[in-house]
Amino acid sequence: MREAVALGLVVEPQWGWVEAPDGSPAFESYLAGWGVAAGPLPRRARPSERFFRVGPRAEAMAPWALLRPGVLVRTGHTVLTWGITLVLFLHDTALRQWEEQGELLLPLTFLLLVLGSLLLYLAVSLMDPGYVNVLLQPQEEAKEEQTAMVPQAIPLRRCRYCMVLQPLRARHCRECRRCVRRYDHHCPWMENCVGERNHPLFVAYLALQLVVLLWGLYLAWSGLRFFRPWGLWLRSSGLLFATFLLLSLFSLVASLLLASHLYLVASNTTTWEFISSHRIAYLRQRPGNPFDRGLTRNLAHFFCGWPSGSWETLWAEEEEGSSQDV
Repeated sequence: MREAVALGLVVEPQWGWVEAPDGSPAFESYLAGWGVAAGPLPRRARPSERFFRVGPRAEAMAPWALLRPGVLVRTGHTVLTWGITLVLFLHDTALRQWEEQGELLLPLTFLLLVLGSLLLYLAVSLMDPGYVNVLLQPQEEAKEEQTAMVPQAIPLRRCRYCMVLQPLRARHCRECRRCVRRYDHHCPWMENCVGERNHPLFVAYLALQLVVLLWGLYLAWSGLRFFRPWGLWLRSSGLLFATFLLLSLFSLVASLLLASHLYLVASNTTTWEFISSHRIAYLRQRPGNPFDRGLTRNLAHFFCGWPSGSWETLWAEEEEGSSQDV
């Protein structure tokens, strides 16, 4: 109930009802984004359409919470990662030969890379991608000055789902039910958004995962021995061959993802902005990318947070520079 109280709602200890401030149906999504279970009251029990029933967040600890998509996806990724690693160790691959010869450095290095990629995956999928805070914090009260610097032709939007004032480059994710700063995309394999806070780790994960996949691909190929009859070969090497095909597919996908994201980082744009630039107000009225500050500064800001500054300020500076050129 602390989430509900923090939002200024007065509810009963177990189940109660509250009145939406503006009577908007989006109030239910707004509550859900803050972890407050909400649903419309039965028609006979509510005075009007503006009243909602709210319940404690303890529902998340129910047994069926283990069947949520996020838990299933992360569990599947972990099992698949260690399952493929086990196949590479059990078959007669270079990895097993190194182990039998007492050369433990390369097998241990491979295991550490696999573990590192898994930890990076869990970090990206579980961390806050950069959710926009609904409640104003003391240090955010100065945002009005930044808002004033943005030309009136591009006013900041209020999200119709969670009712927050969206900073520039933010977007509402319907899967996460929250607005995300510098929204890139919602990754179904992560079951999390990729945004301002976890995008650098996401790129680092792709790079490390690609190294692991390519090394695993080499190890799987080193253990394949083709011979006849094919039935006997399939029984002895069928699982390793399937692992080789799976690693080939994953390597191709990871390579394309890493290449595309490195291009986006180098130009300081996001997947959403690249695909939907014709629909975004602050991009539709500009001939180029207003956030592109050159390759070096783009990479420094993305990975190191330097130079610092809000996107609203940068947009205003670019707009002022364009006006002076004209």
